[in-house]
Amino acid sequence: MGTRTILRVIVHDGDIRKITLNEKPQTLESLVEQLEGKLGLQYKFCLQYEDPDFNNALVNLADIADLPEQPTIKILSLVPTPTPSTADTETMSISSPESRSSLTRSPWPDNFEIPSFPVDIEYRLRQANLLYMRDKKYLQVPRYMKHEILEKLAESIYSFKAYPCDEEYLDIATALIQKHPCLAEPGSSNGCNGWKNSVKFKMGNYRTKLRRAGCNDVAINEGKRKGQAPQRPFKRPKRFEVNFLPNLPDGEDETSMESKITELVEEMKKRSPNATLLNKNMDSTFALRRREFVTLEPPVKDIMERWPALFAESQVF
Repeated sequence: MGTRTILRVIVHDGDIRKITLNEKPQTLESLVEQLEGKLGLQYKFCLQYEDPDFNNALVNLADIADLPEQPTIKILSLVPTPTPSTADTETMSISSPESRSSLTRSPWPDNFEIPSFPVDIEYRLRQANLLYMRDKKYLQVPRYMKHEILEKLAESIYSFKAYPCDEEYLDIATALIQKHPCLAEPGSSNGCNGWKNSVKFKMGNYRTKLRRAGCNDVAINEGKRKGQAPQRPFKRPKRFEVNFLPNLPDGEDETSMESKITELVEEMKKRSPNATLLNKNMDSTFALRRREFVTLEPPVKDIMERWPALFAESQVF
């Protein structure tokens, strides 16, 4: 039996807890499991810890042996998760793995709004902006600060789309230095090329985290890597699509979806199908239907047999 371990755990900015583990975890996986149980977390996450070798700056935890005594650990959800202050307002708040991509996305905005960053980051930016207005002095952004800014931007971007285009990345970087002029890059042609590239790179990492967590919206493109042949044609939303490949709704699985499909087929056999029931079941089976269409690419004949309600008047118009 290992010794008892005391942790300071940052769940999010407004929730910092003291956690006591009866047994010292011997592996990183064991620590994650114990934290899931103690905190009741229902989503995938990774861990960072305050490293005394770097002035207690946060560092990704890759080996349990790196943890100091009575460490401070920060939980980073692999997808945005609800907090008491934001669960009712943030579109991207997700409570379970099954709902990672079943949320409703918004169309890309005409003017991208830069989200609020953690309190300490916002404070430093506010002071740096004042210094810039007075002395035209740019902020030398520390590594941990840049990480927090990019992480928050990636979460906000994903609430609109998983694969922004080059022009949209430029819009984001431009909006960032307009809101926080201290972040502009002296010597850059537009003051934000470096930020544009950083955001683009961060979104690639963010999609990787989502892919590992089982998010269908990006997992469909797994295997498309430099030097590797893609497993399938690259899939991403068309301009008119918002939800491209959502996960199944909470509490649903393929078995429950199949029962609704059977109900749809039986309803379509009636002389006067119930339009309300058709619409309801078609909406609830959207995720499974999209998965079949995108991954299997069935012929139209098979679609008409399995999804006859898709060709009903209420669905066409």
